[in-house]
Order: sequence, then structure tokens, then C-alpha cells
Amino acid sequence: MPIPASIPHEAGDMVDRRIVPNLRWIAKRFPIYVTDGYSGRLPGGGPQVGCRGCHVRGSDHHNGLAVDIVALHGGGRCDRAWRPITRLARWAEPRQNRPRAPFRWVGYDGDAGHGCGHHLHLSWEHAEVREFQLAEWVEVFPVRRQGVAQKPRPSTPPSGLKPPEGPPGGAETGPVAYEGPRGGVSATQSGGVSPRGD
Repeated sequence: MPIPASIPHEAGDMVDRRIVPNLRWIAKRFPIYVTDGYSGRLPGGGPQVGCRGCHVRGSDHHNGLAVDIVALHGGGRCDRAWRPITRLARWAEPRQNRPRAPFRWVGYDGDAGHGCGHHLHLSWEHAEVREFQLAEWVEVFPVRRQGVAQKPRPSTPPSGLKPPEGPPGGAETGPVAYEGPRGGVSATQSGGVSPRGD
């Protein structure tokens, strides 16, 4: 789906709709600007969206489950405008190569082609899926909608589903919501983050 106007982004950027509430939450707390989300042809022979050839094969950008972020009012150098982006990166990945759930991979300082003055990459954990297809489930952190906390219904994650192989990472204990492609939610104790950013 197109990224909503409430999240500063380049015109035409799209993401999997299941991560939009997390992006809204992030955009309310950090001055971000999304430079890329989904990259590839739209299903059904649609046009190319996102950047062409700028992501590696198997990138979560090819499933709409990753975003590249820069400082909203920053330039091409690591300056004061990037301090909130650095805080966001540290919140998402407190230790190098050990992102908090629900993040699958966080690319920033210490990762080639990423970092302060360049960009922050965030991708969400998801079911194994081929490139340019929707994942059966996506791990997200709970957020409030219209002043009411959205709590996952107590059940188990979809059976037989596992995350794809990916870059090294980690998870901290706590509730995480798994959303199916039609928005069904279940809970698990495999990882999570506080929606307050603690």
C-alpha cells in the first residue's frame, strides 16, 4: 500500500500495510523521512516502484517489509539532525547484530553502506517468502490506535511457519504480534519491544 501522508516519505513509496502502524508510531516520535520501501514490480504486471537495482537479492525491500530512513531535516552528512535517527537505530538495535523484535535486520553505523549521514535500514521479521510476494505473517510491535491499546489476542503463532534465514539478530522477551495478510493477529512470547521506547 502507499505510505500514508502522516509518515514523511518520497512520493510513490509503498510498504506492506501491516507495518504501517509501526511506521506511524516511529514517525510520531522521531523526525524521519522514508527514502525507500517496497522495490520491485507491482503484482499482476504492474509498474516498477521504488529504486531499481539498489537492493541486494533477497532484500526485505522486495516484500515491502523494509524501509530506508534518513533525517527529516538533515543533509548528506552526520550532523545534529541525525541524532534522533541514531537514537532510533539504538532503540531498534541496542547491540550490533542483535536487533530487538520485531526487527529482522537493522542497518546503521557498523554496517557497510549504512549509518549516520547515509541511511538507517529497518526490516521486520516475517514468514519465509519468495521475493515480490506477500509474507503469510509479519511480526510487529503493539501500538495504540485512536487512544486504545491494540493487544494481540492470546493464541499461538501460526503452526509450521518459521522466519526465513537472514542476517544475524536477536530477540528480547515480551509480547509480539503476528499479523496475517488479512490482518488476523495472534500473540507469542518470542520477542518484543515496549511501545513507549523504553
